[in-house]
Formats: sequence, C-alpha cells, structure tokens
Amino acid sequence: MKLIPALFAGAALVAASAAFADSRIFIIANQPDGYGIDQCLARSEKCGAPAAAAYCQSREFAQAVGFRRVDPDEITGAVPKSSNPACAQGGCSEYVAITCQR
Repeated sequence: MKLIPALFAGAALVAASAAFADSRIFIIANQPDGYGIDQCLARSEKCGAPAAAAYCQSREFAQAVGFRRVDPDEITGAVPKSSNPACAQGGCSEYVAITCQR
C-alpha cells in the first residue's frame, strides 16, 4: 500500500517537470529601432533582457531564458541570403533568437 502514494508523488513530479520544460525559440528580424535595443539583443547584453522578457510575455510565456544573434546560416533555408553589397557592411537586418519559457 505504500507503493501507491510513491507512484502518485512520482507522477506529480513528472507532470511538474514537463510544465517547466515548455520552452520555445523565436527567431525575429533584428531591425534598428533608434533606441539601441536591437544591439542589446544581438550582442546578448543585459540591456536586451527587458526587451526579450517583454517579447516572451507578449506571447504568453512567463520569462525569457536567453537571447542572442543568429547567423542566417543557422536558419536552414528559411532566410534568403541577400546579394546586396550593403549587407556585407552591416546595412541589413540581423536575426535574434529569443528563448521563452512558461
């Protein structure tokens, strides 16, 4: 009879860990906004944390657990490579990955 409470406790632990494991990575275009937030996100600086948190909360996630610049080569075929020469000089959008967790 002592086995049944242990099974319920184990099932509750598994359910709780599954809830915490619910995370998603969002890839967004990082475009200059005039406030410098874009650079904070792309460089994973502390000043980007509020923007990342707000992004996650707007998508009904509790928190942002990470954010960083993403190279277009990491996004397998989803982002076309530009032939614009200005892109080589930093004139094009970068992409940012924001990891959100429930």
